[in-house]
Amino acid sequence: MKQNEKKRDWLNIEYRRVQNKKLVVTVYVLLRLSVVGMLVAQIFNGNFENVYTCILALILFTIPSLIERRLHIDLPDTLEIIILLFIYAAEILGEIQEYYVLIPFWDDILHTLNGFLFAAGGFSLVNILNRDKRVMLRLSPFYMAVMAFCFSMTIGVLWEFFEWGVDTLLAKDMQKDTIVQAIHSVTLHPEGRNIPVHIQDIADVILVHSDGSQTPLGVGGYLDIGLIDTMSDLLVNFIGAVVFSFIGFFYVKSQGKGKLASQFIPQLMEKQNPERQEES
Repeated sequence: MKQNEKKRDWLNIEYRRVQNKKLVVTVYVLLRLSVVGMLVAQIFNGNFENVYTCILALILFTIPSLIERRLHIDLPDTLEIIILLFIYAAEILGEIQEYYVLIPFWDDILHTLNGFLFAAGGFSLVNILNRDKRVMLRLSPFYMAVMAFCFSMTIGVLWEFFEWGVDTLLAKDMQKDTIVQAIHSVTLHPEGRNIPVHIQDIADVILVHSDGSQTPLGVGGYLDIGLIDTMSDLLVNFIGAVVFSFIGFFYVKSQGKGKLASQFIPQLMEKQNPERQEES
């Protein structure tokens, strides 16, 4: 009975610790109200695909608090706010407000941030295991940084697989196309040899349909189907992952004294001290 009371007291302390984040709560409430307003507007407009996007955003908003309550992991305020803003920027601004199309580098900015955040997540997992006396794992700062980098890049690759799958199976366009004025392809070689044929100064592409009709694309060049977008996403993900890997490396080297890194690295919540337990 007494043990159950101690456990319940600990959970209450953790809950109050999670809730005592005024700035995070303010950002969370404002973003949530904005999404609810957008949800209502999309219902009136009859755009139910965007309605589902709003519902998805509302669900994703709950993930940081669920991580803290269920896993007893304390997310730094800065990290939690960035996660919330990232979700809003990707789902509401990017998809519904079409920032992916209106702002040329919007997708690159989010993928860079994605690489940074998932490197922080991967680093935190290793850091928690490294500090747990029950786990026989003691990695050097260098290998912790490498693990963070690899974790982030793996997530980035899996996301590109997801985009390709959605485009292929559901006829969407998550892997955005790029207009190019030159192509280099061995497929166009008249003798079928492994020698690239170079075509320069492409001004337009005309599609010839099976019935003989023709449709000029009128885009000012050749339409690259997703390849450049995918490689660009992975490149900026790489940059974000490398940046945090360096930050994490020096964080461990300084034995956790780095102020910048501590704003992005989750920590295990500590139980109440023994003195309070005895008082219970």
